[in-house]
Amino acid sequence: MNKKKILIFTGLTYLLSFILIGLYYLGGGKWTMPNAAIMGTLYMFMPMISVFIVQKLVYKEPIKIPLGISFKLNFFFLMAWLIPPFLAFATLGVSLLFPGIEFSPEMAGIMAKLKMILPPEEWEKAMAQTKSLPLHPFWLALIQGMVGAITINAVISFGEEIGWRGFLQKEFESLSFWKSSFLIGFIWGLWHAPVILMGHNYPEHPQIGVLMMIIWCILLGPLFSYIRIKARSVIATCILHGSLNGTAGLAIMVVKGGSDLTVGLTGVAGFFVLVFVNIVLFAYDQLANSHSYD
Repeated sequence: MNKKKILIFTGLTYLLSFILIGLYYLGGGKWTMPNAAIMGTLYMFMPMISVFIVQKLVYKEPIKIPLGISFKLNFFFLMAWLIPPFLAFATLGVSLLFPGIEFSPEMAGIMAKLKMILPPEEWEKAMAQTKSLPLHPFWLALIQGMVGAITINAVISFGEEIGWRGFLQKEFESLSFWKSSFLIGFIWGLWHAPVILMGHNYPEHPQIGVLMMIIWCILLGPLFSYIRIKARSVIATCILHGSLNGTAGLAIMVVKGGSDLTVGLTGVAGFFVLVFVNIVLFAYDQLANSHSYD
């Protein structure tokens, strides 16, 4: 493990990312659509830029094979695509167990949240479009999210994944699976701090949201690392990331009540689901290791 190389990459990624959001904030930028989507996309490419600078320009090492850029499909690419909607459905179910949370097929909760980030005229337009759709928006969002997962979302997610599950996972390969996964998750989560403070994911609680995001990414870390290892490709984690981004909204679309700290994949409900996923991964790993000695 090259600690200096890791520190250079992490420091450069944070520096470029924080400067980007800092300049946007100082210029009077707000975390509202469509600007939030544009800035969020640019932000996601900062780790990729850092990887190129550190891996190619500073250390003059190859990128493609060492960092797992492989399009050789296998079963775990499919798993990467399908797991996130199941996480969203599970989180939706857990959310409904919380006091004060109700099932809302008219999407009262999500429309209230959209009102916080959309300009008034855009929100009114969204309301009108929702009422005129031939299919419930929940199912349309699922279809759109799954298509986006293997197209535009996967491409954008590459900007992050080449850094986290490409570069960092390669550099941390001497560590245990769990230590490496949680450490990458912490670095990944803290990297989100500027956009969280701007209102991303936790617009009602941006300060506490920074801690929540760190915890969420730590809990997500093992799943992403597992897919990266089993698929033998960082492209698979791009699909996982893209599917997650595309379907996460399903968990809050038809619920009413709670807050951004409690419901949704990035809320406490999502934490419960991810803890369960990690328990399953741990149990499976222990079982697999015990069989390897038979």
